[in-house]
This record gives sequence, C-alpha cells and structure tokens, in this order.
Amino acid sequence: MSVQLILAPLLAFIVAYFLILWQVNSPTALKVLDYPNPRSLHRKPIPRTGGVGIIAGILAAWLWLATAIPLALWASIGLLAIISFIDDVKTLPVLQRLLVHASVAMAFAIWQIYPSYGGALTFVAGLAILWMTNLYNFMDGSDGLAGGMALIGFGCYGLGAWLMGDDLLAAINFCIMAAAAAFLLFNFYPARIFMGDVGSIPLGFLAAVLGIWGWMQAVWSLWFPFLVFSPFIADATVTLAKRAWRGERIWQAHRAHYYQRLVQSGLGHRDTALLGYAVMLIASGSALWSVRQDAATQLWLVGIWMGIYFITMVIFDYFQRNRSGNGQNDCN
Repeated sequence: MSVQLILAPLLAFIVAYFLILWQVNSPTALKVLDYPNPRSLHRKPIPRTGGVGIIAGILAAWLWLATAIPLALWASIGLLAIISFIDDVKTLPVLQRLLVHASVAMAFAIWQIYPSYGGALTFVAGLAILWMTNLYNFMDGSDGLAGGMALIGFGCYGLGAWLMGDDLLAAINFCIMAAAAAFLLFNFYPARIFMGDVGSIPLGFLAAVLGIWGWMQAVWSLWFPFLVFSPFIADATVTLAKRAWRGERIWQAHRAHYYQRLVQSGLGHRDTALLGYAVMLIASGSALWSVRQDAATQLWLVGIWMGIYFITMVIFDYFQRNRSGNGQNDCN
C-alpha cells in the first residue's frame, strides 16, 4: 500500500476533526444555526457548519495528491462549497441554487463524457450528477445518517479502486471517508453539529462524479456506484416521485422521506442511522463482490436490490397507513 493511501486520509481526518471541534466548542467560531422547520427532526437550534470542516479536510489532503487531481474537480468542489455556504448563511432562491448546481454538473459532464461519448450520454450524465448532488442534501436530515453514508460509501469506492489497482482514485476516496469519519464523531446522535449544504451538496456531487470517473477509467461498471449509494438513491427518488405524483411542491421542506418517517415512527435517530448503515454495508459489500463479475450478473444484482427496496417500501407504507387508520379509529 502506497504512502499516500495512509498519510493523505490521516491528514484529512486531523484537519476535519480539529476544525469541527473548534466550531463546536469555541465561542469565537462562526455558528450558523439550523433552526427547526417543517422538514426538521430536531427541536433546538444546532450549528450547521460542519461541512466546512469536511471540505477543508478533503481539500487539505488532496494537496498531497494535487498534481494528479484534475483542475475541473477542484474548481467544481470550490464553487459548490462557496454557493452552499452562502445558502447556509443566507437562504438563496431555489432556482438560483439549482442553476449553479446544473451549470457545474453539465460542465463536468462535458469535460469528462463528451469527448468520448458525445452529446446524448453527456446530457444524461449531467442530469445524474445534478440529481445526486441534490439527493444527498435531501437525505441529510437525521443525526449521523448522511455522515455515516459518506464514510461507508466513499470507503467502498476507495476499497473498490484499491482492489482494482487504482491507488490515486482509492486515495481520493479514502480522504473523503476520513473527513466524514471525523465529522461523524460530532454528528452521531445526539448531534452537536450538522454538515449543512456546504457539506451535503459537494458530497453528493463527489458521489456522482467519482463514480463516473471510476467507470471512465474502467475501474468499475456504472452499476457499482449506483449500488453503493442505492439506499439514498431509492429513498429520495421514490419519495420525490410520490410527492410529484400527488401534485405537491417537491422543493418545499417536508418530512416524507422513509428515513424521516422511521425516526418519527419511534425508531429514533440513533437506530435509524444504524439501520441505514447496515443496509448500506450490505449493498456496498454486494457492489464490491460484483466488480469482478460479468455484466449479466451485475444487472441481476441491481434488479434484486431494486426489488428489495420496492417490497420494503410497500410493506412499510402499508403498515404505516394501517397504524394511522387504527389510531384514527381509536381517537373516534
């Protein structure tokens, strides 16, 4: 194992840990508070600047690998982090944020995809990057969940790249994993700090573009990153599709995601996070197993996981409706 696979992640952890520690404990730290709203599952104001520590840790560690990381990736993360931090401090209009996210996603897709695959796949990839960028933000609403998913997801990316002999891609992802681990020490229930948009938006972008990067470098198939982050993808996509079908404004704050409903049903933040970790570990493990399998096997594996998510959601919806109906009858 090369030195960069050890030292770069260690640097990411140290920088992220001490910066977040300062944000949590120091009275002089910039504390942008997350006040409870209709989407929130917390009941008191909590700082939401933890993502500053995550991104600072990642970028500091990437300096160790600077000559090998494309300038477009540095620029994209920097722009997304800046606009997201501004949004954390002073809420920006949805269309304004979405325009920046879309511009960054499409620019990266054009740089990465267009030269080899042309316009159609470039457009699809840009939309996928845009969706994953925002999807991760949607799923950042329960103590320890998004941070733990980042630790597991990017750790799986790193392990997959290392197993396939790509030490650079492995190191890049292990740095993200290490910064997420430092954040999780302060974010697991009961959370003392949230990552905010400045953390969730760049992490969602990285989940998409590093997955594409691995595919472009023939490290893994496109099914691999999809499987790794499939718990987040399934929850957010199905929830937003259902809200759109009902004619609701999908950009408005809500508590309809499955993980939010699990917390509200009595499972709580801690156990919801642990359940999420277990599902993602199993999904990531199956993705790692599939790396060396043929395309047909990988496709079958994706189909099995989609069936598992669909059946689980249908059963959960059924029992929650039944429970609600019984409650109403009891009240009557």
